[in-house]
Amino acid sequence: MNQNDFVLLINPFKDKLFRLAKRLLVSTEEAEDATQEILVKLWSKNENLETYNSVEAVAMTMTKNYCLDQLKSKRASNLKIVHTNLANNEPSLHKQVEDHDSLKWVEKIINQLPEQQRIIIQLRDIEQCEFSEIAKIVEMNETAVRVALSRARKTIREYMLKAHNYGV
Repeated sequence: MNQNDFVLLINPFKDKLFRLAKRLLVSTEEAEDATQEILVKLWSKNENLETYNSVEAVAMTMTKNYCLDQLKSKRASNLKIVHTNLANNEPSLHKQVEDHDSLKWVEKIINQLPEQQRIIIQLRDIEQCEFSEIAKIVEMNETAVRVALSRARKTIREYMLKAHNYGV
């Protein structure tokens, strides 16, 4: 496989790799380094890439594993998930403050979830991955992924209800 074919193969999901790395590593610089490292590893395997059913799933799994290894090597105890994909429809300042506050609450709640649930929330709700892809990436069966996602969403919902109904 030549370089142009490799770029065409990788381009559709290259940004997903970065976003996953950013969610896990928090630092933009570390996420860029991780993405670059994964792309180099993929390039070194470029002759065998076409044998995989889903190169994207392989790349996402490699990214997840690489990032988790990086975090373990740093003995990091907290993963931070930051979601900043808010629509820019020029809502009122009050609405912007309210949205920002809610986002911070959700971010705080997600940070308290078990690592596996954080990854599944990231992949499903933010990256919009299919359950089959997520199952491959986190090395679980689809039913277990659905259960973990359901539990994570329920936890988030319960905390948000407590936060918004406080004093009511």
